[in-house]
Amino acid sequence: MKVNQVQHESFRQLILLLEKTGVSLDQLLAEVRQRGVSAFDVSKGGIASPDAVILLEAAVELSSDPCLMIRLGQQFGLASYGSFGFALMTCGSLRESVQLLLRYGQILFEPKWTSHAHEGGLLLRANINLDFIVRQQLITELSFSNLAAMGRSLHGKRVEGAEIQLSYSRPAHSACYDSMLAASVTFDCEHSQFFLPAQVLDMPVKTANRSEHVIRQQQCEEMLRGLSRVEKTTTAVRQLLIQSAGDFLDIAQIAESLHVSERTLRRRLEAESTSFRSTFEEIRDLLAREYLAKTELTVADIAHLLGYSETVNFRRAFVRWNSLTPRGYRLEQAS
Repeated sequence: MKVNQVQHESFRQLILLLEKTGVSLDQLLAEVRQRGVSAFDVSKGGIASPDAVILLEAAVELSSDPCLMIRLGQQFGLASYGSFGFALMTCGSLRESVQLLLRYGQILFEPKWTSHAHEGGLLLRANINLDFIVRQQLITELSFSNLAAMGRSLHGKRVEGAEIQLSYSRPAHSACYDSMLAASVTFDCEHSQFFLPAQVLDMPVKTANRSEHVIRQQQCEEMLRGLSRVEKTTTAVRQLLIQSAGDFLDIAQIAESLHVSERTLRRRLEAESTSFRSTFEEIRDLLAREYLAKTELTVADIAHLLGYSETVNFRRAFVRWNSLTPRGYRLEQAS
């Protein structure tokens, strides 16, 4: 899912919650305009951008619900985050999910999270820097509620032993924290952070799927590459190929997806010093190495997933790409 799609979903969920309190979208936008935001664009900036914070602050005040941000954080299922959410769902453990969050979270998440080892476990610290403590509390409630909901989705129940430490004083509506965040909460701490003990980190994810995880993680990697990659057409082709892994799109289907002719697509790839064939082979090689290193799939199964009708053809291609047989590569990665 693209960044602006996530923000549109967050805005949609906010409006649904406000409607339940009797507040309309027109009322919210009118209030926001009175606070100096003349034309709020939900597709620009993250939840901690100045305009978005003003919008969230206005929403809480209009609804007269101090727990609104905690409720909003609970509305985001993992599927709301597209490929990133599905990548989290296919991780083997919560530890692996945290590692994924730290690597790819910059694509979709605000605030940014950092990790710090502590007593054998891990502290996930939120970097929230806003001028007013009330606004900082709003963003903290939203982001910590969302993270707690994600953790509960991955494990399937309350995560025992997890602790939330918050840098501000206990608010009057702190009962919402206890009932909705499903974790022990401590206030007046030095930092706002999640503490996850080792036994929590090693919990299995209920929807773990190693072969599916390879695809989902590579989709995240392509999104990360796309943040700074100049070759826009090549990036788009790579993403479409990875998304269609298992039943790869051909060049005609890729061109149709990008709303260009096949001839135009070839010309644009050539201008970026590549071709559809070489990009396709690069993706096949990338996924082959990931499957061999991170799953127990047989070479025949991997060949099938990569679109080879004969395993021997896959072996030949892999040797051409890596000067090593698939079995040799797997043994090398395991040593």
